[in-house]
Amino acid sequence: MSKVPVFCSAATVFLIDKIIEEPQVLLLRRTKPPVHTWSQISGGIEGDETAWQAMIREVQEEAGITLRDLWSADADVRFYVPEQNRFSILPVFVSHVSRNTPVTLNKEHDAFQWFSFADAKALVSFPGQRQMLDLIETEFINRTPTPHLRINLATPQETEAPDLYARASP
Repeated sequence: MSKVPVFCSAATVFLIDKIIEEPQVLLLRRTKPPVHTWSQISGGIEGDETAWQAMIREVQEEAGITLRDLWSADADVRFYVPEQNRFSILPVFVSHVSRNTPVTLNKEHDAFQWFSFADAKALVSFPGQRQMLDLIETEFINRTPTPHLRINLATPQETEAPDLYARASP
């Protein structure tokens, strides 16, 4: 009997800017396989890192951005890797970043651009990416996500990032 293993050794994060007239998502163009495709930031989980800690590191390494907030999208991207006969499952995270934030790409990417959600969905290569863009637009742009999805990044010496989902009244 053949088995198909399931692995979770990486994660992914979508950087969004919702403080503008038309919300945007940051995509980077890859120089590694799948070459010349546009994608969100993804990367491996190293050592004793949690998936969310890996995303903070990966965003810094790949785009030179220090995240001020991070949310679980309460979802995952999963795909089959035929060369390894395995499924990969990546937890999905969301962070708010102003599109005016400077981006410094590493060698894994050769371009970046902020796209509307509609343009991003038309541009990305994989169904899982489009599904996640739909989910993020629904849950983080069109409605207020539950605060239980917010990951506490603050240390005792830091202050929390502004609450982009603060309500005027309960």
